[in-house]
Amino acid sequence: MNETDLMERVQRELTDSYDEELEMELEDREIDPVTREVLVSERSDEAKEARRLYFRELFRLQAELVKLQDWVVHTGHKVVILFEGRDAAGKGGVIKRIVQRLNPRVCRVAALPAPNNRERTQWYFQRYVSHLPAAGEIVLFDRSWYNRAGVERVMGFCTDEQYEEFFQTVPEFERMLARSGIQLIKYWFSISDEEQNARFLGRIHDPLKQWKLSPMDLESRRRWEEYTKAKEIMLERTHIAEAPWWVVQGVDKKKARLNCIHHLLEQMPYVEVEHPAIQLPEREYHDDYVRRPVPAEIIVPEVY
Repeated sequence: MNETDLMERVQRELTDSYDEELEMELEDREIDPVTREVLVSERSDEAKEARRLYFRELFRLQAELVKLQDWVVHTGHKVVILFEGRDAAGKGGVIKRIVQRLNPRVCRVAALPAPNNRERTQWYFQRYVSHLPAAGEIVLFDRSWYNRAGVERVMGFCTDEQYEEFFQTVPEFERMLARSGIQLIKYWFSISDEEQNARFLGRIHDPLKQWKLSPMDLESRRRWEEYTKAKEIMLERTHIAEAPWWVVQGVDKKKARLNCIHHLLEQMPYVEVEHPAIQLPEREYHDDYVRRPVPAEIIVPEVY
């Protein structure tokens, strides 16, 4: 293979990697509520320009996240990022864009299911502690110990005593994390009543998104005001200097992603870590090596 062909193949590989983001954007596609078919809309010049700006900024911010990751590993920094907010507020979309280009051995997501019978008898924070980072790691919690202040409170899954004990304990728990060298960053994603209603309807009519609608999500829609009151109390009682809350306006999904990532990068004094130049070693050839053919019966059929 000559140099030109090789560079063309490298370029195709780079293009394919960035197409992943275009595939992820299909999650935001419009669905006809009657036919459930994907709607093809003509984009205006203004919409096209906004889309170009979004991708340009997203790729730039993701490149900065890679630098941040290198700095975290190099310095042994420990980071925990909590993502809380309304159902369908866009937390998952932001988390996906943050981790998309990062090393999963450095940056991982903790999305814990409902506690089992044994976990319900543990110290409330116990099952979260096992997911905390070691040196050089970043952990993103897709919902966290703040379940007690939100869904557990509203749905009656905890007693008044457990609820009050949480508020007495959580500030000191988070100060302990800070004293241990863990940087804790807390985000609340906020959307309007109307926007949540529209997103829930979109999930109902989109067969690829219906799995996102749990009975708890539907109940949260009915209890919008109760969740609002619980959120207001939570922010007021757990906003501490060592781990303040940051509110992300999430009505516009794309802007919310960019704003959150931009803000996250500003929370750490990272610098670009210098790495030695990488040289691809020459492949070794041996006269006694013969590649064996793969048995035809185990090859996946090339349908496409």
